[in-house]
Amino acid sequence: MARLIREDPQSKAIDTRLKEWRQGDLACHENWFVHIGDGSSGLTPEAADAEHGVQLLQGYAPGLVVLTQTCDIVRSCIDRPFIEVAPLVEVSGEDALQVKRARRPQYAHIPALCERRLVAHLDRTMTVEKSVVAQWERTAGWSTDAEARDFAKALARKRARFAFPDDFVDIVGPLQDRISNRHEKAAVDGLALRALREIRVAASPSWDNEIVDLHFSFVRKDEQSTFDGKQWDELLEGWLALVKPDSQSRFKTVEGAILQLKDLTAQEYVESDPLDLDHLSIPRK
Repeated sequence: MARLIREDPQSKAIDTRLKEWRQGDLACHENWFVHIGDGSSGLTPEAADAEHGVQLLQGYAPGLVVLTQTCDIVRSCIDRPFIEVAPLVEVSGEDALQVKRARRPQYAHIPALCERRLVAHLDRTMTVEKSVVAQWERTAGWSTDAEARDFAKALARKRARFAFPDDFVDIVGPLQDRISNRHEKAAVDGLALRALREIRVAASPSWDNEIVDLHFSFVRKDEQSTFDGKQWDELLEGWLALVKPDSQSRFKTVEGAILQLKDLTAQEYVESDPLDLDHLSIPRK
């Protein structure tokens, strides 16, 4: 495509058509997505059907979601000629709930598509010129400022999340499994887990030290203190008991607390990291 000239009528028309677009908006009628693949790998259906060798592969998507920040979308296409998008994918009902609760960093929740269980697949991105996007039909992906902030936070978490050390991943595995298996259950554990805002973990003095103390913060959302007669302290004790370093481990103590967000200092918050279901990227032994 020829480079657009500044103040060209075509560029003005493109800018005008994109004025209403925002981060998180959808192109529901664009059912294609392009990526580079190797036909010999067979990692994707498109690659499996392709001839060997690096090439562009086009696959089906139920639609596309805009990842570019709103301020860059509405800037002149001369200064910011590209927009980044991700494909929509359908997930199971259970996974959709986990994505909505920000516990699947691979995906981002789309409020407008909640009933269809379609989410943004953040591992797959594509860059498109604004002149192309300007021809798409826009569908709003969210309707409130809070939903817009949640989508932006999901994008930030994807890139900024902390990579926990391998040996921590090994010992925290049973707790991770408990969270995954019990979260949606009607049992006491499930009720309590759904009442949590997030789980954060901090290492003292640092993750790289030869001897490390762990502290888990289970941040609850409301004032509810019991679940079928079981106190928060009892639940905390059971969860921490799942993190069992052996005698050879450099993790010497495992402590934790149930608290509300207002009880955390700013320093405690920034020096800890959220424990997500997909956060533990290294396979456990």
